[in-house]
Amino acid sequence: MTVSPFDHPHLSALVGDADAAAAFSAEAELRAMLDFEAALARAEAAEGVIPNEAAEAIEAMCAGLAPDTALLSAAARRDGVVVPELVRMLRAAVGEPHGAHVHLGATSQDVVDTALMLRLGPLLEDLERRLATVAGAVAALCRAHGDRPLIGRTRMRRAVPMTLATRLDGWGGPLGSHRGRLADLRPRLLRLQFGGAVGTRDALGDKGPAVAVWLAAELGLGPADPVWHATRDGIAELASWLSLVSGGLGKIGQDVALMAQDEIGEVRLKSGGGSSAMPHKVNPVAAEALVALARFNAGMLGTMHQALVHEQERSGAAWTLEWMCLPQMATATAASLRLAAELLGEL
Repeated sequence: MTVSPFDHPHLSALVGDADAAAAFSAEAELRAMLDFEAALARAEAAEGVIPNEAAEAIEAMCAGLAPDTALLSAAARRDGVVVPELVRMLRAAVGEPHGAHVHLGATSQDVVDTALMLRLGPLLEDLERRLATVAGAVAALCRAHGDRPLIGRTRMRRAVPMTLATRLDGWGGPLGSHRGRLADLRPRLLRLQFGGAVGTRDALGDKGPAVAVWLAAELGLGPADPVWHATRDGIAELASWLSLVSGGLGKIGQDVALMAQDEIGEVRLKSGGGSSAMPHKVNPVAAEALVALARFNAGMLGTMHQALVHEQERSGAAWTLEWMCLPQMATATAASLRLAAELLGEL
């Protein structure tokens, strides 16, 4: 038994998604953190802040370091983040005379937030591909069956006749809008976080802006200015987008569940879930899961918006809320896209 259905050994097969979950694994996070430290060393060497030999030593150790996970767990409990302990390990591994150049001018939040951006980039590309797949499935249904007559229903009551294409347009239209929103969101979201202790990069003197430019280029991220330590609108906007996507797919699931009712019979499922007591039943499991995931993300969205309230230059509490909510919302959305594609193929 686990505390989350997204990593439950059974329930994760329904509402989880292994690919999305992998982006938030401890291994992926540590790899991205070490990539940040290596890129920071390269950027600082390029600007003459640290010796080239130091950057080479740091980069080589970042590539091969296997952090002690027990020590990192103890550090998270003590410090709230693993970065101070990870930096200590890295400095010790690099050794003298270059260990002192590790993490120069950075703070824990620079590492954590940038590591998140490095992992979100590929994840969003995957979600966009899945969106395209679902949109294609809706379009295929419309081509094959769009001219079939259907009774339109408003407020769960019969309204006037229409065709299936009208309802399918209501399913497919938002999918294109979501892809457009994602394209607009990416440059606002996928940006380097690099501000040092309070966002001023004071530890690097007049080299700070140039190092930030180098570092963003090294990591393939947008610019770090303005510093966003305590300005979390990009992450909140991502959470809103995730909820919009899963909400639109939940509408599809709700419609299918209603259309497949025995008394309605407007669609038939090629397969579905069985019953332990009623062998004649075919339950619309995927459709039901889409509704549940949409409602889950809608509820989590309010908590993510609570994380907008970062006091002064950094908030430990609001930051922790993001860590608790965002991985689950992203996984729920990935699972929704997977389930929607499967469901549309079963109608």
